[in-house]
Formats: sequence, structure tokens, C-alpha cells
Amino acid sequence: MTSSIYEQLMDYKQWANAGLYAVVADSLHRLQADDRAILMQILDHMHAVDGIFRHHLLAQPHDYGCARSPVRPDFETLAAQVRALDDWYTGYAATLAPAEADEVIAFRFTSGTQAQMRRGDILLHVALHGTYHRGNAGLLLQKNGVKPNDDRFTDLPGISPAMPIDSGARTAPLPTGA
Repeated sequence: MTSSIYEQLMDYKQWANAGLYAVVADSLHRLQADDRAILMQILDHMHAVDGIFRHHLLAQPHDYGCARSPVRPDFETLAAQVRALDDWYTGYAATLAPAEADEVIAFRFTSGTQAQMRRGDILLHVALHGTYHRGNAGLLLQKNGVKPNDDRFTDLPGISPAMPIDSGARTAPLPTGA
């Protein structure tokens, strides 16, 4: 069990990415050429954003002029880079103290807009951004007859499965209306 929500989010991100990349490695050749190119753009964009925010967390400059690689790597290279960066994020989250998670850092988006975010919010953004685009990738895979990996947070190893409702247990009432 992880000690913080940030560790849990980065563990989930790493696990979900590993599952997606395993499916893509086995089936990239099955995608139509246009869909293969779109999928590679999605994967590269996810990785570029992760890399950009890593630089922000480290207060280091980066060479990204936009949220994609200047030269898109081949799939095998990209997969290795994603594994390495996911390892970095899980290690970073594992050593992030609660006070550090609340620290606000200033940075500049690739558009030039100045911004500030808490370190913890950056980790949340990275996790949610990847989830959104893994969904895009899953749709492209399904369109081409490929079953995407299961990447629900509730499927993450180490997460307690959802408990069935026990008629004798006290639970919060379900909301009514919309």
C-alpha cells in the first residue's frame, strides 16, 4: 500500500501505461496507417506533457516548443522513454513530503503563459491527462478490432476491490435527484 494519494496516482499511471504499451506493442501492425499515425501522436503527446511537467517540478528549463516531441520517436524508443519517465514519477511521488506537495511552483507553459501550481496538483494533472489520452488510444484500438487493456483504477493491483453492499452495513445515502 502506498503512503500518499500522489504515490497511488503515479503507481496507477505507471501500471495503466504499461498495460496500454503492452497492447500496442502486440497490435500496432493491425491498425490502419492513419490510425497508427494518430495513435503515435497521442502517445507522444502524453509523454511530452509528462516530460514538460517533470522539468517544471525540477525547476529546470526544457526544449519543448509545444506539447509533442520535435521529432517523433519510433514506438520501441517511445515505450522505453515512457517506462523511464514513469519510474521517475513513481520515485518522485514516493519521496514527496506533504509540505512539498503543497508548495507552489511557478513555470511557463509552452504557449508562453506564466502559471503556478502546487506540486501535488501537477501530479494530479499528469495522472488525469494520461487517463484522458489512454481513453483516446483505447477508442482507436477498438475501432481497429483490438481490445484495449483494462485500466480502471479499481483494477490496480493492491487496491481493495469494490465491496458489495451489505444490507446490515451503514452506508451514506445515495443522492436523489439530478
